[in-house]
Amino acid sequence: MKRIFLNALPYAAFCLVLALASCNSKSDKTETSATLDSNKYNTTIDGKIVKLYTLKNNQGASVSITNFGGRIVSLMVPDKDNKLTDVVLGYDSIGAYRKKGEPFFGALIGRYGNRIGKGKFTLDGKEYALQLNDGTNTLHGGTDGFFGKVWDAKQIDGKNLELSYVSKDGEAGYPGTLTVKVTYSFNDENALKINYTATTDKTTIVNLTNHAYFNLSGAGSKTILDHEITIDANEFTPVDSTLIPTGKLLAVAGTAFDFNKSKAIGKSIEDKDEQLKFGKGYDHNFVLTKHDGKTPVAIVKSPITGITLEVYTVEPGLQFYSGNFLTGADQDGKGKIAYPHRSAFCLETQHFPDAPNYSNFATTTLKPGQTYQTSTTYKFLK
Repeated sequence: MKRIFLNALPYAAFCLVLALASCNSKSDKTETSATLDSNKYNTTIDGKIVKLYTLKNNQGASVSITNFGGRIVSLMVPDKDNKLTDVVLGYDSIGAYRKKGEPFFGALIGRYGNRIGKGKFTLDGKEYALQLNDGTNTLHGGTDGFFGKVWDAKQIDGKNLELSYVSKDGEAGYPGTLTVKVTYSFNDENALKINYTATTDKTTIVNLTNHAYFNLSGAGSKTILDHEITIDANEFTPVDSTLIPTGKLLAVAGTAFDFNKSKAIGKSIEDKDEQLKFGKGYDHNFVLTKHDGKTPVAIVKSPITGITLEVYTVEPGLQFYSGNFLTGADQDGKGKIAYPHRSAFCLETQHFPDAPNYSNFATTTLKPGQTYQTSTTYKFLK
């Protein structure tokens, strides 16, 4: 697939471009609030009913989720003027989510989030081969990943949705029958919490996450390069040309990967850094300094809407992706809009990519009798 790149600019010129973009933001925005037709998301797939579920709080904010892939379709939160703004990218109908090459919009990812090199790993002396769907590697569980499964859904109440799925032994090449439960909870502080649990009947690997694409200026806005971002990480995991970790940890200090102080996503994205070349921009795992679920590991703010996103997690890693592979060619976005190059970012909480193949990375092994449990919260402020 052909990639589109921005021309390198001196930083002063880059700031001027962003300032002009901000001044013209009203005309740039295709839409900032989605009116969803739930009928376009309701269908039957593989003999199972697919529906759109909506959680609402007393602020008037809401999140809409389909049980096809557990995908976040819309997330409406108030901006600085108290106008509800849809801050996640997605499609106008369920059919678009089933297209080959769809970029995992809003999906629950499993069994293994991110990449596994050569699609192989060894567990208890046995080598397992997974489905290859990213060149020579496995990405987000393979072609048969959780993003394309119909989850069993139970809406507990107006603010909580429970999804469950049983992944059979050998599915996509992974060992063990994995029983997964994911709960979406949306509270009155405009915080969306995602809680994950899983058990297995055979030793396996598991690394679950969500792949929401955010634009805090509103889904359909042309860029996220003007968003200010902070990531609480002193190191990241460098990758090779196929985006597989080398096994090393590199300090972010003095590099384009230092987000310990807030800066625009676009400030250093065109630096002559081999890692940025490999990722076509940012597509890297950051080693989080503190991940206790109580302290934000990342903070992002739109200068247009004033909406701020805080991310909380107990996971040791955070994949920051700057939407480098979005092309604007797809016209199936909500409201029949296109999502151009770098018009969204992802912050995927996780254990490290390819961890089963590196003993110095935190283990992703799950054994019978153990319970995998993790949680992540996306909180929106204005």
